[in-house]
Amino acid sequence: MPRQVYEYESPDRFVAGTTGQPGSRTFFLQVRAGNRLTTVQLEKQQVSVLAERVDELLDEVLRRSQGSATVPALAPSRTEDTAPLDTPIEEEFRVGTMSLAWDGELERVVIECFEAGENPAEDEDELPDNDEDAEGAVLRVSLAGAAARAFAKRALAVVGAGRPPCPFCTFPLDPEGHICPRANGYRR
Repeated sequence: MPRQVYEYESPDRFVAGTTGQPGSRTFFLQVRAGNRLTTVQLEKQQVSVLAERVDELLDEVLRRSQGSATVPALAPSRTEDTAPLDTPIEEEFRVGTMSLAWDGELERVVIECFEAGENPAEDEDELPDNDEDAEGAVLRVSLAGAAARAFAKRALAVVGAGRPPCPFCTFPLDPEGHICPRANGYRR
C-alpha cells in the first residue's frame, strides 16, 4: 500500500497546540485548509526543536539573501493565532522524525513529519510517495515566510506555557511542589 501523504500548500492554519493540564499535556500539530483538517501528535521537545529550527532557517535565508527574500524578521502581528486547536482533535498518526527545508524557487518553508516507526528515505527522490516500498504516513506543509514565523512564535509560546520553574533549581514545579535538589531533597 502506498504511503499516506497529507499535503498542504499554503494552508489556512498551521499551529502547535496542547490538550491536558501542565505536567501531563499532549502536544499536537494541526493544519487546516478549507474543510480539510489534519492533526498529528508529537513530543514537547519535538515542537520546541521544530520552532527553533524554523526561526533559524528563516534567519539564515534572510542573511544569505541580504534581506531580499520575502521573509519577515519577526512574525507580523496580523498573522498571530491564539485560538485553541480546532475540534475534533483526532490524530492521524504519531510523529517520529521530521525534516525541514527551504524551497528557494517558491520561497517557502517545507516541513515534513513522518509517522513514528517509519524511516524516511535518505533521498526522497529514491523513494517517492507513490512507491510500493514507501510505508507509513507523512504530513507535508509548505508555508510562506510570514506564516512560518507565526507558527514558530506560537509553538514556542505553547511549549513555554507549561509548569512554572522552581526559583532555586529551575526544574518544573508541580501543583504540590517538588523535591528540589537545591534543598537537599526536601519538598519545596
